[in-house]
Formats: sequence, C-alpha cells, structure tokens
Amino acid sequence: MISKPDKNKLRLKRHKRIRGKISGTAERPRLSIFRSNKNIYAQLIDDVAGVTLASASTLDSSVSSEGTKVEQAQAVGKAIAEAAKAKNITNVVFDRSGYLYHGRISALADAARENGLVF
Repeated sequence: MISKPDKNKLRLKRHKRIRGKISGTAERPRLSIFRSNKNIYAQLIDDVAGVTLASASTLDSSVSSEGTKVEQAQAVGKAIAEAAKAKNITNVVFDRSGYLYHGRISALADAARENGLVF
C-alpha cells in the first residue's frame, strides 16, 4: 500500500529550504508567518540577535476575530505593519514558512504592504 505524503512534513521541508536562503537583520527583519487551522500569526524577527521585534495574531485583543479567516489574516497584516511602523521598520524579508502564497498568506502579505511594509 502506498501512503500519502504528510502535508506538514512537506511544508516543513520547504520551510527549511527557504530558511537556508533568507535571514532577518535589525534593519530588515524577517516577517515570519504561521498558519494554523483556527488562527494566523506573524512575527518580525531579527535573526542576527535572535529576538522577536514585534508580533501580531488573531489571538490579540487588538485584532478582530470576527469575519472570515481571510479577513482575519488581513487584520493581522495591518496590525503587524502598524507594530513595525511604531519601531521605525519599513523594509522586511517575507518568510511564508513553506505555505503556498495563496489565500490567507497572500491576504496577510497584501494588507501588510498596503499599510507601509516594503518586501
């Protein structure tokens, strides 16, 4: 019997491949995305110092958890862009974490771009 490949294992394989090529700095942090079935999370990470500079997710009280998941992802994109502006960050490196650039991932990225992030 041939078993189906595990979707998350394949995503993690893509993620490792991507992370070998990109890295965040204090001037240009990495915008890392994590998507679960219920929520979506975004972090601005300085890989040189190993610290998270800002974060936003659908679990935050400032982000509305109303509406569709795509609308929630847009709200998280707007929130992470505003958090970046507060820390004088405009340029970021986008890390989609092995997810396809589609649906919630693209909605978050587009909202972040519309609110001032450049990547």
